[in-house]
Amino acid sequence: MANVQESDFGKTKDGKAVKLFTLTNEHGLVAKVMTFGATLVEMRVPDKNGKMGDVVCGFDKLVDYEPKSDPYFGAVVGRVGNRIAKGEFTLDGTTYHLAVNNGPNTLHGGNVGFDKHVWDAKIVQSHDGPSVAFHRVSPDMEEGFPGNLDVTVTYTLTNDNAVRLHYKATTDKDTILNLTNHSYWNLSAFETPTILDEVLMLNADYYTPVDATLIPTGEILPVKGTVMDFTKPTPIGERIEQVPGGPPTGYDHNYVLNGPDGKMKLCARAYDPKSGRQMEVRTTQPGVQFYSGNFLDGTNTGKNGVKYVNHGAFCLETQHYPDSIHQPKFPSSELKPGQTFDETTTYKFSTR
Repeated sequence: MANVQESDFGKTKDGKAVKLFTLTNEHGLVAKVMTFGATLVEMRVPDKNGKMGDVVCGFDKLVDYEPKSDPYFGAVVGRVGNRIAKGEFTLDGTTYHLAVNNGPNTLHGGNVGFDKHVWDAKIVQSHDGPSVAFHRVSPDMEEGFPGNLDVTVTYTLTNDNAVRLHYKATTDKDTILNLTNHSYWNLSAFETPTILDEVLMLNADYYTPVDATLIPTGEILPVKGTVMDFTKPTPIGERIEQVPGGPPTGYDHNYVLNGPDGKMKLCARAYDPKSGRQMEVRTTQPGVQFYSGNFLDGTNTGKNGVKYVNHGAFCLETQHYPDSIHQPKFPSSELKPGQTFDETTTYKFSTR
């Protein structure tokens, strides 16, 4: 039967207790989410033979999630996921300076982003399946961002076999916001060490090219006829060596999703031919960052002793486009008092 169980997941280095919530739906799928970073720790789904497997990167112990070098496995990242050029932006005539933590740029909210905070959590009632709401207030000028930001991220493991993330946020001062989840997926449940043979379709005819520091140039270019084209199902590794940039080689690009912003639409479909597992992503967000695990290098040992090797997993981070605050042609990432940031993404599992 569908249910939620709460347990302890240790204490942070500064002594804060962290809770783990285990959501089980009526078909036996299991999602485990903890209060540190509102992080998806485990996602157990069946293969074509009914064998359950955990398809996300993560660690057995809380201590492994705490270092700054942690690759954001499963976390909600913010305030601004992805990159902000040169660690600064101007809003309403005021220039704000942020931590530079990724080359010359700000990445995923700065030095202590949302992924490194302990969130409040409560089990909530949902007709769709077991559900837990994670909440925090990010104070004015945390990591350099203006406004007191009130954020709730609700995870629901639906009875039609999807994990749904619903993001809501309000502010008391003009600010910028780009929330996403940074789960890394391997649909073989890591029985195959890389995702190069997994087949991906992205519902995107355009993408935003980047400079050498992975900041968008401002162009929006068609994928047709390029190595960026996943409009037809294509093995991730088929053309990965031809992707410009690097080292390390691979995809780390924002795709412009087809369909209206703010409405649920198909984002992506990923399929592992060996296990038969398929994941379909739908979202209200305007873009998705496809990242092919380029910086994974085998130094992180995860759950069950799995070493996360280069291209060992992929991310599909539904989002507003990177560095939107500097690109007037991109959908705006500004949030003002009286407005509500309200976005939803689902990751639905099946087999074939």
